[in-house]
Amino acid sequence: MAVVLVPLVGGKVDAWKQWCSDLNGPRNAEITDFNSRYGLTKHVAWLAETPGGPMVIAIHEGPGSDDLMPKLGPSQEAFDLDFKARLMEFHGMDVTKPPPGPMPEQFFGLGS
Repeated sequence: MAVVLVPLVGGKVDAWKQWCSDLNGPRNAEITDFNSRYGLTKHVAWLAETPGGPMVIAIHEGPGSDDLMPKLGPSQEAFDLDFKARLMEFHGMDVTKPPPGPMPEQFFGLGS
């Protein structure tokens, strides 16, 4: 499982919500195919309003969750190119480059 916490670029909350609505609606077949191609069995996102601004919390589960970003980076699939463009637009996240700083480190957990 991978957990991603990223800020939303200022003024992009409504556009991000519309994109999520499209993924849940008319583009659902595309995101379902995306998840299948990358070995994801669960792919969910929440919007959290914080004192520092809006943040997105995303969870990717499945056998491909650990390799999602390294495999997505070089992909030239049409949906993947759009997905990467949206990550850049909404979060300033360039998945073609290593993330800045260390990866999150788990310090506590119970259960499975």
